[in-house]
Amino acid sequence: MNLAQFGTLATTYSKLIMRLLTALFSIGTLTATSAWTAVSSSKINCSNGVVLAMGSRGADKAASRKEWANKRGMVEGGDGPSTESGFCTVIGGGRIGSILGKGGESLLLKRGDSIPSDNEGTPILIATRNDSLDKIIEECPENRLKDLVFLQNGYLDGYLADKGLADNSQALLYLSVPALGVEPVDGITSVNPEGLTAATGVHAQALANILASLGLKCNVVTPEEYKPAMFEKLIWISTYMLVGTSKECASVGQAGSDHKDLVEKVINELLAAVAAKEGINFSEGAVERLAAYTDVVTSFPCAVKEFEWRNSYFYKLGDDACPAHNELLRECKEKGLLGFELP
Repeated sequence: MNLAQFGTLATTYSKLIMRLLTALFSIGTLTATSAWTAVSSSKINCSNGVVLAMGSRGADKAASRKEWANKRGMVEGGDGPSTESGFCTVIGGGRIGSILGKGGESLLLKRGDSIPSDNEGTPILIATRNDSLDKIIEECPENRLKDLVFLQNGYLDGYLADKGLADNSQALLYLSVPALGVEPVDGITSVNPEGLTAATGVHAQALANILASLGLKCNVVTPEEYKPAMFEKLIWISTYMLVGTSKECASVGQAGSDHKDLVEKVINELLAAVAAKEGINFSEGAVERLAAYTDVVTSFPCAVKEFEWRNSYFYKLGDDACPAHNELLRECKEKGLLGFELP
């Protein structure tokens, strides 16, 4: 190749490169601060037959968000689904959360995920342990706090009042999920064929609808009806777990059958203590209701845990109000059966 031929070839390639750059600048916005940016067409056909494709991380994220919203029946930029749509957010991917996530359109949040500020007015079902509540509440967007629905076992009244969430929706889940992915056992008993699960608050009916879609029962009740029901469940879990642990039973069923008299003694003691402190009138048959539920979840293992949310309420009432209960706690401590120190 002589010098003249080389010059002609160089000029040809220069023109081709200039055409390519002109095409790029006319189609997209290529700046020094954004090496990859959206263009009107994902493909650019060049005169030499080469096809160039420009990716866009921003565009990919936007498309992903749009796809996520479309799957949930939402429109980007809109108000999002309402409670009537059946949409809900579930926090916690454990045994309970994984079941609730199957009850219709839902967003399942796991550890490290953030609660979205949109979808206001739809329930946020908290299916986590009690010790996760502080972080969830602290990181919840202000406009979604009223949508938090508390499903935890134990006495939450004082805690929720301190957080300014006393009027939030709550539920008593009388159901058992033995392991992740296993079908739940509903709290339908021989005494209560309508089921024992109950919910109260603005999102109570939405939760009942979700449970109904899973074939599970839920009674929507007033706050006044909810309070004695809440204490009954607190008494159940505090009594059967404590008696079973102190007597080294393998399950709540064994505790109820082998130590029936002791179980009934503690239940009646705690019913009287709560009635005196809270001014609650329990309907007749509480011992029978709780025994019938024990028959449904008979193989559930015994353990005294989450003390501050469960047995602590009765322990703090003192030995005059709860002598048998408190003595059993001390017995468990002496045997080394508690994973915590008594106050």
